[in-house]
Amino acid sequence: MSGPLSLEPGGVEADTLALRLAAPRPRRAPDDAMPAKRLPGRGPDEEAVSTLAAGLADSIAPAVHPYEVAALLEAEGLSASVIKERYGHPNLFSLATALYERVPRAFPEPPPATDLWRPDTLRCLLRGVLFALPALAYLLTAPLWPLVRHAPVLIVAGIASWAWGQALGHRAHLRLAAGRREASGTLLSGSLLGAAIATSLAVLPADSAMAVGAAAAQSLYLAAASVLLVLARELLLLAALSPLIAGALALPWWEPGPELRAGLPLLALLATLLAAALVLRAGCSGPAASDAARPRLLASLPYGLFGLAAAVLVMLEGRRQPYMVIALTLSMGPAEWLLYRYRGWSVAALRASATPVGFMLRSAAVLGLCLSAYLLLLLPAALLTGSDAATPLLLAIVLWTALLLQAFGVAWPPAVLCLAAAAAAVTLTDLPPGPAVLPAACAVVAVCLTACAIHRLGRPSPHA
Repeated sequence: MSGPLSLEPGGVEADTLALRLAAPRPRRAPDDAMPAKRLPGRGPDEEAVSTLAAGLADSIAPAVHPYEVAALLEAEGLSASVIKERYGHPNLFSLATALYERVPRAFPEPPPATDLWRPDTLRCLLRGVLFALPALAYLLTAPLWPLVRHAPVLIVAGIASWAWGQALGHRAHLRLAAGRREASGTLLSGSLLGAAIATSLAVLPADSAMAVGAAAAQSLYLAAASVLLVLARELLLLAALSPLIAGALALPWWEPGPELRAGLPLLALLATLLAAALVLRAGCSGPAASDAARPRLLASLPYGLFGLAAAVLVMLEGRRQPYMVIALTLSMGPAEWLLYRYRGWSVAALRASATPVGFMLRSAAVLGLCLSAYLLLLLPAALLTGSDAATPLLLAIVLWTALLLQAFGVAWPPAVLCLAAAAAAVTLTDLPPGPAVLPAACAVVAVCLTACAIHRLGRPSPHA
């Protein structure tokens, strides 16, 4: 089944709508190599017509009407006098009909279409690693301060930064349509404001200046890293984190001491801030868009609410199974790869379908394939850590289907459903039956989001 065609010159519709004309050919042989002239009233020269049909068979075979053959003959330069004298036919359409009847129909297969959604595998995997690398800072600084005691401060700042970053990332991508300068300006002001808000909220549960400083450092890093990730500067972020990586890799064989334990994360933070500042400076120095309309702030609200709910759900799971949360964070790279694959495979399913029902079935199969691949990727981590696999796998379904719907502009259903699950989990976790609340909430939301994805994305229009 095809989606709506864009009727513009040179588009993919050319293979469907354009007349199948012959490719440019050399001019026909000289007059002395052509059949002899026919006298009037002697009828068609069947031998000459058969010779012409054999020479043009490849171009005539795909024709669906004699008029296409007539257009081909005109393109070959056959005049009315030549048609009468050499082939014995009274006019162009008579000869075209004779040629059309002589040559059997044959329709060559169109060339395979280019996959516009082919993912960059290395980049997707790198993004998953970059999401998890900041945890090395807590590993290095753990002996220097009571991390468990001040964990609520970092959790509050992290949840606020995650929610703000989701909304800011969406708004920045909208601004990228206007230009890199507009997106850079949005990221500059938005990241500074987000870091300030996250730090201010972290002050509420803090009981020491050290905790507030750690929350401020975390918020600044998340803001700067979001800038680099939105602007596709993953390698630059990896280079900025190299001091942190080097220090963590040396821990099994070498005790760096308090100075390096504190200095290496600080150096990585400063490098990330400097990298983000340089990228934003280069972006803001570009040409301004002439008539760039600012998108509405409310358009990014559901993305921020989803970020808030997702952060709460992941935090609750992290209290029970911290190692599975690390695996879930690393899996965000393959999850992004599968999002691209879903779009590419859905477009292929659209081309292969002849009815709306057929496409819906193919679309549901593609969705099931992507979800199965994602869960199979996480299952070994659950088995190796000896944790309960049900909750993290259900949470993975929730996060992936929500991101899939957001990628197609369906933002409010994931936000509302995930907020409801997070609210239920926070409210009822400390009550009987306690531990069963989070998996039950994730299961309900996973079913609802999957049904929503099949309903919304099982139609041709979102993929056209």
